[in-house]
Amino acid sequence: MLNPLVEEKVQTDHDDPALLFTAAYNNFSGPVFGYLRARGVDDPEAVTQDVFLALYPKLETLHGGLQGAKTLLFSIAHARMVDHYRRRERIPEPTPYDADLDSRSAPSAEEQAVGGIGATELMEDLAYDYREVLALRVVADLSVEETAEIMGKSQGAVKQLQRRALNALRKKALGKQALRRNGTS
Repeated sequence: MLNPLVEEKVQTDHDDPALLFTAAYNNFSGPVFGYLRARGVDDPEAVTQDVFLALYPKLETLHGGLQGAKTLLFSIAHARMVDHYRRRERIPEPTPYDADLDSRSAPSAEEQAVGGIGATELMEDLAYDYREVLALRVVADLSVEETAEIMGKSQGAVKQLQRRALNALRKKALGKQALRRNGTS
């Protein structure tokens, strides 16, 4: 149920889209979220926010006050829900990897590179900064600038850390390979 005072104020105040947006969000964010959740949208909170972000630029030309906003909101929510199902139909359902069902005869490139030593096993004894810089630069594929900002270091320091981390990782991998060739673990 809409608050009659808010509805009256929004109906008469066409010059303030911020007031209309606030009233629409306060009154309809819960119902929009509930609608999207009931319709099976994967992330109804994110889609609810997208719906309200799509509403904001349309407020200047919106007619009908709060009731007009409600109609437009649910039209946008419905369209986003339809988009969600169309996108889901085009994307294949992910299946988890099961090593027992993997019938490949050739080892993976990662296994060949480190000689059967797991990457997490190699990284576990590295210093925290080394693990962090490798995770951000190699795994997350972030730029030097982005990594420096996240780690609170200069770009030069990140480059140096990455070089040292890769050298330490290489020495560790070569040492483990030599131990395996000699028959000790």
